[in-house]
Amino acid sequence: MYEVEIKVPATLDTVRARLEALDATSRGRVVQTDTYYDAPHRSFGETDEALRIREERLETDDAGASTRADDGGDSNALETTLTYKGPLIDAASKTREEHETKLADGTAMRRALESLGFEPAATVRKERERYGLDGLTVTLDRVDGVGEFVEVETEAETEAAIDDRREAALAILEQLELEADEQLRTSYLELTLEG
Repeated sequence: MYEVEIKVPATLDTVRARLEALDATSRGRVVQTDTYYDAPHRSFGETDEALRIREERLETDDAGASTRADDGGDSNALETTLTYKGPLIDAASKTREEHETKLADGTAMRRALESLGFEPAATVRKERERYGLDGLTVTLDRVDGVGEFVEVETEAETEAAIDDRREAALAILEQLELEADEQLRTSYLELTLEG
């Protein structure tokens, strides 16, 4: 599986209004805390790889109800995932091979990684609002200490499908009146470490 992503800096209030005008489907808000690890046998920073444990907590509305449509109404839901991201493979987007799995026990996974010599490298916290538009995901991100960004994301089953999926993401960017030439191929981790 390949994650195809276009990320640009943006003013979130403006983009949110454009999404509403396009009748995009709100998929709710979450807060994510990503802890990135470095391997004992190589530097992921040098190889352009990433290994992270993500804790995602659903945000609630004023009445205390979850803002995400697919959580079964559990406003205290915490979802933990382990993700490996390979090096960037596309010069025109942030496309990379990705493998992800849900964890029943994030603490146990952290202990296992650290026992194997993996060390926490950095933590990135962000507030995310997700929308669906034309079969793609548009995410409005407010990243602590870094700023506001919009990501347009989709998946490609094969490497041959990457170009078509990237073009679909660029079309969404155009609908949102955002500039593709402002695209950042730098990860939030790298932006956090640079800050």
